[in-house]
Amino acid sequence: MRKRLVAGNWKMHGGIEQNRDLLSKIVAGTMEIDKATCAVCVPYPYLSQVHSFLKDTHISWGAQNISQYDKGAYTGEVSAMMLNDFSCRYVIVGHSERRTLYGEDNCTVARKFKAALDAGLVPILCVGETLDQREAGLMEQVVSEQLDAVIELVGVEVLADSVLAYEPIWAIGTGKTATPQQAQDAHIFIRKRIASQNPTIAAELQILYGGSVKANNAVELFAMSDIDGGLIGGAALLADDFVSICMAANN
Repeated sequence: MRKRLVAGNWKMHGGIEQNRDLLSKIVAGTMEIDKATCAVCVPYPYLSQVHSFLKDTHISWGAQNISQYDKGAYTGEVSAMMLNDFSCRYVIVGHSERRTLYGEDNCTVARKFKAALDAGLVPILCVGETLDQREAGLMEQVVSEQLDAVIELVGVEVLADSVLAYEPIWAIGTGKTATPQQAQDAHIFIRKRIASQNPTIAAELQILYGGSVKANNAVELFAMSDIDGGLIGGAALLADDFVSICMAANN
């Protein structure tokens, strides 16, 4: 049975004191969780703090992005080796905001995915469609192209060492919401797409939902058989909400 994962994406939020308070409450509130994994993916400047704070706890941590390059004259970039210096377990790859705001195409995302794997990190690969693509009936095509770019570069077998996250971009901050069944349908499509190449990996692959998971909808979403947890945005900055979502995954 697939173990659920709840990963908080802090995005560009945080501060030394704020982080300490948030992490303290998350650690205390999730002590009894034993059937799910909880993690936080934080801005680069706070990796040292998070490493120090969480290293002896049950909470995992990671980064929100990674360079496709090992080293070199790439000002402002952060390599997999640097993330390993802070014992990161996870790194988010291909988040919708990286794709839409910073122009990361499928090829770039695939190379970042490979860089993470090569360094022993667990990439959380984000896939999903925009509102225009959804309304044009292109969800399956868009998600397939995003998946295929990775599989063509590294092979389907390496997905066994990764996590996927389905992000319906049209349901994030737009006022529109995806129903649990809509989310489940997308997850089924992703799993079947991978199963066409390797049924065993598809059956074991964690696929998270990243479409505005909240404390008040997590139970219903996680009740779907192909939703294996969540990639959490805004609610990850609210200790009580994040703990509630983690508890929903555990139960």
